[in-house]
This record gives sequence, structure tokens and C-alpha cells, in this order.
Amino acid sequence: MDPWLIGVPTAATLAGATIALGAVAPRSQIFGATLCCTASPGRLAITFDDGPNPAITPILLDLLDRYDAKATFFVIGRFVRECAGLTREIAGRGHVLANHTETHPNLFWMGPAAVRQELQNCQAALHEATGSSAKYFRPPFGFRNPWVVSTARQLGMETVMWTLLPGDWKARSGEWLAARMRPIAQHAERPKRQGAGDVLCLHDGAHRALGGDRTSTLEALEYWLPRWRDLGLKFVTISEAVSLPAR
Repeated sequence: MDPWLIGVPTAATLAGATIALGAVAPRSQIFGATLCCTASPGRLAITFDDGPNPAITPILLDLLDRYDAKATFFVIGRFVRECAGLTREIAGRGHVLANHTETHPNLFWMGPAAVRQELQNCQAALHEATGSSAKYFRPPFGFRNPWVVSTARQLGMETVMWTLLPGDWKARSGEWLAARMRPIAQHAERPKRQGAGDVLCLHDGAHRALGGDRTSTLEALEYWLPRWRDLGLKFVTISEAVSLPAR
């Protein structure tokens, strides 16, 4: 065997691993710059994907109001079209609406034109419902390819990932989910908080259809919101998270 060929499988494996890392690792910047954390350890950005959801979102908005917590909602365009009033209510209560594509596909397998269409259609739905388009975008499942982030940027959006994804879509109970959200409190309890703060990715909807059950998400937030507040964390939207001075 030609000794130069021995390295070919290894190189292919490394290339595949690099692509996989860039596609799914939330802090990877291989496929373009993304926002992964807040500008200060005292700022917590709570985000919600896959809404709006008439079964859960109104209850969630009341819960957030109770603790003066502003959040960022990454909404699906087709649900925005069905729930335009609820979409406007999210914005009217001081939260940020962001783009989560039109139909929630896996963008990793899509070409540039298809990716652009998904993002543009969601932008159009948001503009029709609220008169404004999104400035932030999150790819479904967090999956990216070489043109996802750049396409979002061309459409005037920054791509947002997360520091903690506790898996609320598969939660067995509110208690189970609350335990998986404990790292945020652990970060806040550090004697000398330095560096960046957390971006928490939760879900107020289910991407396959309206009406998804996210009661475990509500229960876990009922537990943690007052505790995070007592630890001195400030709840911020993504736009506040990246613009506030670190302190």
C-alpha cells in the first residue's frame, strides 16, 4: 500500500469530526460567529423556542411578569401566522421576538437558497403580525452548516446559541427539569463571578404542532425564577444581554 494513502482515512475522519463539531456544538464558531453567552455573569438570558403556543405561552407570560423577567422568544413562522395576536402580546409585554425559521427543518441538510427561504418566510410572518422583523435567529436543533450563519447575517440577524440546554422537551417532570437547570444557580453562587453569563434555552412550544405540553417547563421556572432573583441575577433579553456593560 502507498504509505501516503494511510493518512487518507484519518484525514477524512478528522474532517468529518470538524464538520460535526461546527454543526452542533453550541459554542463552536467554525461556521460563523454566534452569540453564546451574556456580557456579564450577573445577567441571565432566558430564551424560548418553538412557539408561540396558545396552550402554554399565555401562562408563561404571566409567570415572567410576576418576576419582572424579560425573555427572548424564538418563534416558528407558521405558528406566528396562526397566532398573530399572541405573537403581538409577547412583544407588547416587553419580550424580544426572534426568528426560528418558518417550518423548523434541520438546516444542516439544506442548500443556501432553501435556508434563505426558511429565514425570509419567518421574517415575513413576524412583519405581518407585528410590523417588525427579527434581529436575532436560532437554527432549529442548533444545527448549522457553512451558510446558515452567513445567511442570517445577510438578512440582518445575529445567530444565537446557548450555554445551557436542559432538555425540557423530554422532561419527565418539573422536578427532573429543575435539577438539570441547577448549573445556572451554581454559576451565580461562585464567590467571584467573572466572565460571561448564561443563555438558557427552553421551549414554550413543540415544533410539530400547536398545543405542545410544556407544563414541566412552567413548573421548573416556578421553582427557579425566585431563587435566581434572590441570587442577584438580572433577567435580560438577548439584545440587553449583549449590549449591557459587564459588571
